[in-house]
Amino acid sequence: MFGDQALALVVESKRSSQTDTLYKYNDQLVRNVQLEIRTLQSDLQKTVGPDINALTPSQQVLCASTMYHIAIRRNKRCLLAYHAHRLERLKHLYWSVGGALPHILTDTEIRSKLSPHEVDFLRSYNASVSDIRNEVLDVLDLAQGITVPPRDMRVNVVVVRECGTVQTESGTFAFKLGQRYQAARSHVEHLIVQGYLEVVP
Repeated sequence: MFGDQALALVVESKRSSQTDTLYKYNDQLVRNVQLEIRTLQSDLQKTVGPDINALTPSQQVLCASTMYHIAIRRNKRCLLAYHAHRLERLKHLYWSVGGALPHILTDTEIRSKLSPHEVDFLRSYNASVSDIRNEVLDVLDLAQGITVPPRDMRVNVVVVRECGTVQTESGTFAFKLGQRYQAARSHVEHLIVQGYLEVVP
């Protein structure tokens, strides 16, 4: 039936939202929907072909062409919805790691779920965000995941993931797993957002 495969893409997007996971890009289903669109366009041209110059096409031609046209538009809307949903999921993923693109692209589990076009999107999105960051860095840090203003300028942190030696404005820190440190929040905020450090009282 027309649109069944396109509907499967929308259902997959809905499932992805409900489970808050990013599914593997369904390349085969997307190609099948594109093929169905081309087939419907070909059928539409064959149906309208003889009556293309007629001022008043026959009732059968009008009904058939309307059905094909609606099926084509529905498939296109489903494809657009599927891809828009995936792009929103990728943006959410990008900001959940503090705007650190290498963390996404080096994670083999996430990388295997992306299409080459989605990887290109993430790279161009990262470049755009970097351009904006460079313009407003002295006023605002876009990568900071702070929803509540900090009470203190310095924070106590504990290392929860190995991150090695890190150079900050206040000096060099040799972060060791399980150790506690005190540092300026602005200097280690990116490590907190990325999950290397955890703020402790």
